[in-house]
Amino acid sequence: MTIARPVAFYAPLKSPNHPFPSGDRTMARLLMKALDRAGYAPQLASEMRTLDKAGDRQRQKYIRQQSLAEASRLIAHYQALPEEQRPCLWFTYHVYYKAPDWIGPRVADALDIPYVIAEGSRASKRANGSWALGHEGAEAALDHADAILVMTAHDRQALETVRPQRQSLIDLPPFIDLQEWPATGDRSPINTEPRLLTVAMMREGDKLASYRILAAALERLQHLPWRLDVVGDGEAREEIVRLFGALAQRVRFHGAIDSKSDLRALYEAADLFVWPAFNEAYGMVLLEAQALGCPVVAGAYGGVASVVQHGETGVLTKAGDIAAFAEAVGSLLQDRKRLRDMGENAFRFITQERDLDRAALRLRNALEPLTARPGA
Repeated sequence: MTIARPVAFYAPLKSPNHPFPSGDRTMARLLMKALDRAGYAPQLASEMRTLDKAGDRQRQKYIRQQSLAEASRLIAHYQALPEEQRPCLWFTYHVYYKAPDWIGPRVADALDIPYVIAEGSRASKRANGSWALGHEGAEAALDHADAILVMTAHDRQALETVRPQRQSLIDLPPFIDLQEWPATGDRSPINTEPRLLTVAMMREGDKLASYRILAAALERLQHLPWRLDVVGDGEAREEIVRLFGALAQRVRFHGAIDSKSDLRALYEAADLFVWPAFNEAYGMVLLEAQALGCPVVAGAYGGVASVVQHGETGVLTKAGDIAAFAEAVGSLLQDRKRLRDMGENAFRFITQERDLDRAALRLRNALEPLTARPGA
């Protein structure tokens, strides 16, 4: 029987054990599942969070200092273990200027093991200014990586431009665990009064900006029949409810829903998932909706085009364009055959191309050359 080799897993932006849900936490957990299914034994190396949202240089200096101390502790810990219990690879999820990895490269060097990043992004415009130190740490980590698992075409462009010659860039598109979202397989016919669905946290910043776009777009569609279910909660809830004040009779706010079975029921009952995706990296909810046969209208930000097939599984509109978003939603609401076809395409796309098993296979193929024992 082959014993799974340990892999040190680290998520500097948000630990998979973080108490508050988000797409980052979900993907961190999924990557650990995929590593396990790929034949490794992922172990969370550290809970150290390096996120600096405000651009505070003193905070970044403190984070770096604490991270270096954590790296020293981990090196001593791992070196004290028998060789077969030490990690064969360090795997970091999500590195960028607001959440650099100061730990992984140092531990990997000390243990002489490969260093891999999944979802790393470069932002040269942050080399100076409030996040300069965080940018420095992120760039150093990205330069150090033996391989970067690229999750969106948007990230690949910048990564390819300054890729060190020894470094591999390997596609690992966003995925979900379909066993967490078992479809019943018998979606009801499109409702006489079409049901729209949004699932998103209600917080200041980008999420609130998306809600603003959505409310403004739907106000333009009051001549059409539709109802909107909104799942989510947070500090911006009161303001978001006010945004939809003119549509109050058509909108139902469900609050946060933790139960996947309850949330699945809403996905399956919806005819169209609507989310402007303002500044989204890609959006896990877009994958979830499609997995349950619900087509999507979303804004074409960042890596959203890597999770929604424009014209096939949904419609992507110009980022931030309220009129274009309203037109896309209105057009689909009035074309039931297209709406139904897109839902069927969405289900096939996710179940055939974006499931956990396929992601595990991609990981195995990417990591085996790096972790192969000498002479094996």
